[in-house]
Amino acid sequence: MGFCKFSKFSFLFLISVLFVSTAEENARLGNDRVALLSFMSGVVSDPGNSLQHWNSTNVHVCNWSGVSCNHERDQVVQLDLSGRSLKGTISPSLANLSSLLVLDLSKNFFHGHIPHELGSLFQLKQLSLSWNLLQGNIPSELGSLHQLVYLDFGSNRLDGNIPASLFCNGSDSLQYIDLSNNSLSGQIPFTSKCSLGELRFLLLWSNRLVGQVPRALSNSSKLQWLDLESNMLSGELPSDIISKMPQLQFLYLSYNDFISHDGNTNLKPFFAALLNSSNFQELELAGNNLGGQIPPIIGDLSTNLVQIHVDDNLIYGPIPPQISNLVNLTLLNLSSNLLNGSIPYELCRMEKLERVYLSNNSLSGEIPAALGNITHLGLLDLSMNKLSGSIPDSFANLPQLRRLLLYGNQLSGTIPLSLGKCVNLEILDLSRNKLSGIIPGEVAGLRSLKLYLNLSSNHLHGPLPLELSKMDMVLAIDLSSNNLSGTIPSQLGNCIALEHLNLSSNSLEGELPGSIGQLPYLKELNVALNQLSGDIPVTFQASATLMAMNFSFNKFHGNISAKGAFSLLTIDSFIGNDGLCGSIKGMPKCRKKHPSHLVMFLPIIVSLFATPLLLMFGHPLARNSKFGNRLAVVNGADVEDEEKERKEPKYPRISYEQLIEATDEDMTALVTDFGIARLVRGVDETISASDSISYSSADGLLCGSVGYIAPEYGMGKRASTQGDVYSFGVLLLEIVSGRRPTDDDKGSSLHEWVKSHYPHKLESIVKQALARCSPGTMPTGYNDDMWRDIILELVELGLMCTQYNPSTRPTMLDVALEMGRLKQYLANPASMLTGEASSKDVAHLITQQ
Repeated sequence: MGFCKFSKFSFLFLISVLFVSTAEENARLGNDRVALLSFMSGVVSDPGNSLQHWNSTNVHVCNWSGVSCNHERDQVVQLDLSGRSLKGTISPSLANLSSLLVLDLSKNFFHGHIPHELGSLFQLKQLSLSWNLLQGNIPSELGSLHQLVYLDFGSNRLDGNIPASLFCNGSDSLQYIDLSNNSLSGQIPFTSKCSLGELRFLLLWSNRLVGQVPRALSNSSKLQWLDLESNMLSGELPSDIISKMPQLQFLYLSYNDFISHDGNTNLKPFFAALLNSSNFQELELAGNNLGGQIPPIIGDLSTNLVQIHVDDNLIYGPIPPQISNLVNLTLLNLSSNLLNGSIPYELCRMEKLERVYLSNNSLSGEIPAALGNITHLGLLDLSMNKLSGSIPDSFANLPQLRRLLLYGNQLSGTIPLSLGKCVNLEILDLSRNKLSGIIPGEVAGLRSLKLYLNLSSNHLHGPLPLELSKMDMVLAIDLSSNNLSGTIPSQLGNCIALEHLNLSSNSLEGELPGSIGQLPYLKELNVALNQLSGDIPVTFQASATLMAMNFSFNKFHGNISAKGAFSLLTIDSFIGNDGLCGSIKGMPKCRKKHPSHLVMFLPIIVSLFATPLLLMFGHPLARNSKFGNRLAVVNGADVEDEEKERKEPKYPRISYEQLIEATDEDMTALVTDFGIARLVRGVDETISASDSISYSSADGLLCGSVGYIAPEYGMGKRASTQGDVYSFGVLLLEIVSGRRPTDDDKGSSLHEWVKSHYPHKLESIVKQALARCSPGTMPTGYNDDMWRDIILELVELGLMCTQYNPSTRPTMLDVALEMGRLKQYLANPASMLTGEASSKDVAHLITQQ
């Protein structure tokens, strides 16, 4: 009986203990829940809905997003909400998470101050608040976190001094400290009382810290990564401190105010201190104004060294050949110093080098050809030195070369054709040398160039290579200040990514291609100081991207209006062109010009080369009712009649009855569509070439007939001789094919219909053309093969004339020369047509359009 009473008592006691224990557990978790909800109230934006299940009755606290509990699931031990794009402030209530081990709120948009209450999280091991918008001072209360191993406040807006208690609090637990990329000031608060014997990473870069590197830092003998760059630290390089860090792997001291030993003349003690670090990998000393020579013992550093940055200093003397002992080096930056002597041949033995910067020194001699043996080399910058000799052909052996910068030297000779084998090249800058010869097509055709090609300020001559048009990814081309001649290829309009083009200070001539003005991203154009002539194409004024242009000191003429892109320019962009006039401030006003008899020259010229064409096909087509009127040659009376009709040019009238009138059922003339530009221009010479105006047989409307009008007219472009060429090409295709431009019920143009048969499906068109020309109309001695050649030539010419892009059409002079060649062939049937090779080029050009 007593046993039963005892058993009942024990059972009740156990129940009561469990009840009290559970209540305590629920109370602890309840307190953590309240603290988390209080934190959530400070979050004003949660774009990823990371906290949407918090405070849900169906979700246990330990299952909330970013929350982790202990094994008993009665206490929150981790809150990790990193990278959730949360906005708001950090609530001091987080200090109530008394068992918290990890607090990570990095990579968010929290602003305000760091709550000093976090200093009561005595069990905290990791505190990460980096990459936020936090500001103010670092709370000194955080020095109470004696268990802290990992502290990261990097990339915020913190200011003030670093509290000494953060580093010197009697604790030896900290292994990682990152306070970088803030605005912290004062000295590094290490004193002799600070041990931090377990510290492995100290990152204080990009702050406003001053003073010397504290000697107490040498107590952190396990340090592997020390980054103090971009501060205002001063004094001698911390050689004594570094020598006591045998595990050091990464040392960054760039962009401070350090000096070398012995009054900034001796670098040897510092490099000697690094000899103790057997696993040393990266060294950065750039931007300190360090003096002295690079000591030969640099070759005794760890062979694990992969990067050396000592650029932007006052280091003088030669490059020690012993540096070649660093066989695993991938980056060597010695640029912007006072180095002299030649580039040591031993440097070429460093087979793992990927980037070499030796620019802006006083290095002399020739470029070692053995550099071509460093097969991994991707960047070579030898610019701004005194190097002479030629560019080595061996660079062709560098398949990974992406950037080659040799500008600002005294290099001579020609540009090696072998550079065209560097198929991964993105930047090529050979400017400001003494290079001569032509620009090799192999180099100009490097399609891999993505950033820029700069060959300016040399002695290059010859034409601009057509291969430049293959650079469809390059952003900038600078060929200025050379002796380049010839015309500017219209194919440069294929460089669709081009933003900057400088062809100034050469001897280029001819017209400026309008296709360049159509480049969709072009921002800057300079063609000054050449011999360019003609009108400045309207495409430049119509460009939506061009911000800077220079047409000065050429032979341009025409009317310039201060509209479109030209509204951003001043007279300085046009000075030195006596033929220009217009509304730009400082430019002479244009005078109205009266019609000239020269307007009538085009019909006469056309008659000279159109007559043989009409002899071939005119009568058969007219007999088949495609063409209904007579064929005649222009005479003086016709010219006089034309002149009388122009006395009162109420609207442009075009009459080519002297040649042929293609008529429809309503007797509406359809062939009178080429020659529009000359007649329209004669109506009002004061109209700016940049104005987008359309013309018709009535004022202000489109001039011509459906099917014959150049496509650019339909987009409001000004009538031009290129449009005349298009209309003439339609006439050619109509005569040869026997189809009218409006016959296709699918809406395609006559050009598209003929092109769909070119070049391998033209037999049916040729046969039909031959059939329409009865044998009685052909002179004796003309066989079918000859006529077949004639017809094929006319098809090609018609397709060239009717290309969609005006800049790719031939000029009317080119057309006249071609027709003259055919006429000569007709006069001498025994001769063979020449130019078979060029016919292949024409076929390739047509099929590429």
